[in-house]
Amino acid sequence: MKIAFCTSDDPGSAIIRAATWSEFSHVAQVLPDGERVVEAVLPGVRVTSIEQLVRNHTRISLVDIPCADEGAAAEAALSQVGKPYDWRALLGIGLHRDWQSDEKWFCSELLAWCLAQGGKRLFRAEAMRRVTPQHLWALNFPVFADDQARC
Repeated sequence: MKIAFCTSDDPGSAIIRAATWSEFSHVAQVLPDGERVVEAVLPGVRVTSIEQLVRNHTRISLVDIPCADEGAAAEAALSQVGKPYDWRALLGIGLHRDWQSDEKWFCSELLAWCLAQGGKRLFRAEAMRRVTPQHLWALNFPVFADDQARC
């Protein structure tokens, strides 16, 4: 499953990077068609084009995390479209509280859940409430595209 790790220069990105100790403020799942992504952003989970993702960020790195069933991971992501963004999860990470909700998503929680639905469980169930972009980035999977020229 391809994941786009993203960052931008806006204040919200800086706050998320600081709160999660991450080089990246956002992650999105690239769908199998390679043209669209599923992402959890304000106001909620949506499908958008890869071109729009690129326009919204100053840096994007693409990583391929193999999973047993990429189709199932994509279907799982698409099944969450329309659910709201989970601001409380971000606050929970900073305050060390479990405010995770199955009805709301923070971007990296959504991706970790989708990977698990595709047969690639990367984290213990009790740790899913604290998955940040940095946790996903720290996994040892090769970066196959790194767009730093736009920084």
